[in-house]
Amino acid sequence: MKFYLYIVCVFTCISSVTHAASFNCDKAQTKTESAVCEHRNLNDADVKMATTYNIIRKLVPMGTRGVIQDQQVKWLQLRDQCQDNASCLADVYKMRQQKLDIYMNRVYQQGPF
Repeated sequence: MKFYLYIVCVFTCISSVTHAASFNCDKAQTKTESAVCEHRNLNDADVKMATTYNIIRKLVPMGTRGVIQDQQVKWLQLRDQCQDNASCLADVYKMRQQKLDIYMNRVYQQGPF
């Protein structure tokens, strides 16, 4: 019986992480959101970008935080122009991640933590 519960638990966990975008895929409202949910590489890029963005937002001073938030809004508008074009989405996610990585490197250089 314990083994059966273990198997059920494992399959439940596996099925719940198949799509882990930074937003609820069940409530995807645009072609862009649907494409992110449908393509694993875009889904992974979305999670990585959102995680990096949220970390940086908490670590930088308020002035820089406002700049980063404004850039995020503009980036979301750019991303949404791709609609369901997976290649375009991959490019804009890569571009945003590179920009966020620059901010993250600046935070690291200001350490120690």
